[in-house]
Amino acid sequence: MVVESHRELAASGPLGFLIVTVSDSRTPETDSGGQKLRELVEAAGHRVADAGIVRDEIAAIRETVEGALEAQGVDVILLTGGTGVSPRDVTVEAVRPLLEKELPGFGELFRMLSFAEVGSAAMLSRATAGIARGRAIFLLPGSPAALGLAMERLILPEARHLLGQARR
Repeated sequence: MVVESHRELAASGPLGFLIVTVSDSRTPETDSGGQKLRELVEAAGHRVADAGIVRDEIAAIRETVEGALEAQGVDVILLTGGTGVSPRDVTVEAVRPLLEKELPGFGELFRMLSFAEVGSAAMLSRATAGIARGRAIFLLPGSPAALGLAMERLILPEARHLLGQARR
């Protein structure tokens, strides 16, 4: 099978994840989405290279992602929050210009899986993913339940395969 032969090229060993919560109101103590991501990354045998909170501002978000793209030991960048449709939701606008290749299938699959759980409200998500400088970037909602869905069903099962393809 073609997928299985591609998986042979997958990145090996634990991956380094950077977790960024995009929020004007969260603190390290109230960052339930960031904590959920940390738990899922570590439970899957990967490592959290760094984690933090950044305000819902295009310049701050973009600067954070640009720094992560320069950092050693970061394979996957996860941003949680700012992917909805409110005026302060600017994560997609901040990061999309940095993506060298967009992965539209991620958002499509995420919304399909979300629809099964939350119904038509799934269309309000602008969850997006792409590749930049050999790293995978995922723009995710802030809901811990949505993060669990994205990580368990899509990101963790394919992260090594995705990076193996991107870095060929």
